[in-house]
Amino acid sequence: MGYWQVSADTLARGRFTVSPLSETIAGLILLATGSPAHPGERAWLDAHRPAFRDLLAADPVTALLVRGALGRHWIADFLTPPPSGGPERTFEDELRVIRDTPADVARADLAVALGGPLPAALDRDDLPVRTAALVEWVWREAVLPDWPRRRRIIEADIVARTERLSQGGWAAALTDLRPGMRWLGDGRLRINAHDRPPRELTGAELVFVPVVPSRAWVAWRLPDRYAVIYPCAGQLVAERQAPAALSRLLGPARANVLVVLDTPKSTTQLVALTGQGLGSVGRHLKILLDAGLIRRRRSGRSVLYWRTRTGDALATGGESP
Repeated sequence: MGYWQVSADTLARGRFTVSPLSETIAGLILLATGSPAHPGERAWLDAHRPAFRDLLAADPVTALLVRGALGRHWIADFLTPPPSGGPERTFEDELRVIRDTPADVARADLAVALGGPLPAALDRDDLPVRTAALVEWVWREAVLPDWPRRRRIIEADIVARTERLSQGGWAAALTDLRPGMRWLGDGRLRINAHDRPPRELTGAELVFVPVVPSRAWVAWRLPDRYAVIYPCAGQLVAERQAPAALSRLLGPARANVLVVLDTPKSTTQLVALTGQGLGSVGRHLKILLDAGLIRRRRSGRSVLYWRTRTGDALATGGESP
């Protein structure tokens, strides 16, 4: 079993954060594998994968680089630098880390991902620049146009995890974070089921990074930066739209609130997911409660809302959610 031994000071400084680069890498993995986890991902692939495949067909070296970097059991480390810095960090700031990777480090990381020596075509010095150019293309063409919505979903997940953390500690916050991961106690965080020696994270920076695509990995920059990238819980919500008839009946904003309440959510989460103000969300919730379309209950210091059967029928057009 692979686990990290996380010291008390590292855990105390642990945080959830937004990373445009991680979101883009998750999109790159989805484009490269072509394996959607749900219809929303299938629609996104249908929209962007043809151009992605054309891009690689015109550049065989970069195509080989992608296949090598995204190994079956390991992703080349230089492709997935852990986020660092504060919320003012931009995609360009994060991408610069990939672009500035020394060529020998990139080649060594690729060899690890491949599980053997590099093909002759990849024994070159421009691998970091090529990789950065491809990642920038994915960001510009396939992620950036939808980034405001994606960011709302990511921030809603962070709100939910932070609420769990305040109420039940890290064991609660990390529940269902990604397959195979759980808090074992005594400072041990299980990362996966692989039989590898534990890593000691003393005095390190540890961040948890939600992404919208259903992809997960861990990243590090030795000796003191570690990250867990995981699929956020709002990914399915992100792809659904309120039925047109429901929007006409309730108004688009209130219909949107009802649609996202397929699972219990707090007011703060709803603000993050819908992009509406706190006052507007509160008014919509009161009307939906009075109409019997949603329920509520207290959970610790939060109040959670979710749909009733009647609300389900309206939000899904009579189909099961």
